Amino acid sequence: MSTLTITRIAHATTLIDFDGHVILTDPWFSQKFTYYQGEPLGVPLASLPHLAGVLVSHGHYDHYDMEAFQAYTDKQVPFAVKRGIAHKARKVGFSNVTELDAWETTMVGPIKVTAAPGKHAVPEVTYVLEYDGMTVYFGADTLLIPALSGIAERFPSPDLALLSVNGLRIRPMLNRKVVMDPQEAAELCRILRPRYAVPIHYAYTGGLIGDLLLVKHPGTAESFQQAVAQLAPETMVRILAPGEPLTVPSAQRV
Repeated sequence: MSTLTITRIAHATTLIDFDGHVILTDPWFSQKFTYYQGEPLGVPLASLPHLAGVLVSHGHYDHYDMEAFQAYTDKQVPFAVKRGIAHKARKVGFSNVTELDAWETTMVGPIKVTAAPGKHAVPEVTYVLEYDGMTVYFGADTLLIPALSGIAERFPSPDLALLSVNGLRIRPMLNRKVVMDPQEAAELCRILRPRYAVPIHYAYTGGLIGDLLLVKHPGTAESFQQAVAQLAPETMVRILAPGEPLTVPSAQRV
């Protein structure tokens, strides 16, 4: 029987462990002016386990921090990235990089990785991971868009969904939302019907100046949990502290 364990590091950076085959999502291990995780790293870069692969949803620094991640010593670790951004990983020495658009697939060791639709301030994909009958959806920091319904058609009732919830808006003049808020993430749970959901992408802060002038991000993990209880009560929400693991039990299949 397969074992699936998720560990939240910070922001959209997580470890997804299928029987010891560990996938790292959207690596962000440094900070700079107006970009702060807002919480301690659950697993420091130097303490990462051996990785089976790395997934990158889009090219923003807080999801694709190659300046810091170049310190990872295995330069042959497989990457799956949004089409058009592989050069950032290759520039710092990673050579095994596959670019994907929505519904394209690749194998990362024994794990099948399918890029799925996403929408953000820049071109983005989300991902579905399959291993030995278990399925995980990694939602990166997408908006809620109609194309996400296609995930439910192809991958009904995933075992786990990792969903951003901070409702990030770019301000002051545009006030343009670029990330799902808790209610929208709960609606996506209603559509996808995952057994478990873990909120991500909610502790980030732009700091005093960034939050005042550049962004706002009101969504919280607790608000997401409350919204899921109303919209998708069959989904169990777990809020994880940085570094806290969650082992998802195998479903009873018929």
